[in-house]
Amino acid sequence: MKVGLVGLPTVGKTTFFNLLTNAKVETSAFQSGKISTNFSLAKVPDERVDFLAGVFKPKKVTYAQIEVIDVPGLVSGASEGKGSGNQFLCNIRQVDCLVHIVRAFSDENVLHPEGSINPIRDIENIGMELLLADLQLVETRIERINTGKKITKEQIAEREVLQKLRESLENEIGLADVKLYAEEKKVMEHLDFLTAKPVIIVVNVDDKQLVEGYENRNEILDYCKNKNLPVFEVSAKAEVEISELDEQDRKEFMKELNIKESGIDLLAKAIYERLSLISFLTAGEDEVKAWTIKKGTNAKTAA
Repeated sequence: MKVGLVGLPTVGKTTFFNLLTNAKVETSAFQSGKISTNFSLAKVPDERVDFLAGVFKPKKVTYAQIEVIDVPGLVSGASEGKGSGNQFLCNIRQVDCLVHIVRAFSDENVLHPEGSINPIRDIENIGMELLLADLQLVETRIERINTGKKITKEQIAEREVLQKLRESLENEIGLADVKLYAEEKKVMEHLDFLTAKPVIIVVNVDDKQLVEGYENRNEILDYCKNKNLPVFEVSAKAEVEISELDEQDRKEFMKELNIKESGIDLLAKAIYERLSLISFLTAGEDEVKAWTIKKGTNAKTAA
């Protein structure tokens, strides 16, 4: 399973990528003009694996993993290919879930591309770029069917579904909110629509905001609730510090910030949950391992 980190430039996407995957990607890449897509694997924390590893003391411990893709920051017009839009869309269409990172923190050394801090605006702007990209894909597909030499029954059925999707997109309704019959869903599966993917919102805050809150916090949380978007408030800066401390100092620092569990660990678990994944475990002296399966998979299939 794959998850894509999306958002505007300078929101902290690559920092979250590094934290999730233990990578060491340069985080000032956007400002230096070195824009590329990053790929790596993230471990899904699991207390059951930790417990069994303590019991069996195996030679090898294997956690469940998710592939994480960190794409270049979006700019207005990305759906039209502006900025690194084409590269972004090519990579992000392949993922199963989107983690949209917005920033609530202010930093005079890291300017916001829109000139001000407004997480709801940023969520909507990125959402609109994804929607426009899907609309462009639908229109291209319909045009291709209409101009074909011979239109098959399958293409006629596909065009009917695409016209329904186009109407929703033109009314600024993402495809995740469009009710489709099973046959209609089957038609659109291979097209990898962006607005049909599950989304998680991450609000990147600073240490002080993590403890005391921040401007318009309630409005942001209410907005996400009304949109049925899971939302997490995480301080990437604090998480970097936590990752660099020894165990005792880590506990004290987390206590000061009233952090009971690492925000990165919580996010990794939330991604796993959002993808409707669960793990079953095998344990022995050679290896303790978490195996990834879809929710609802029966024991026979899992085996």
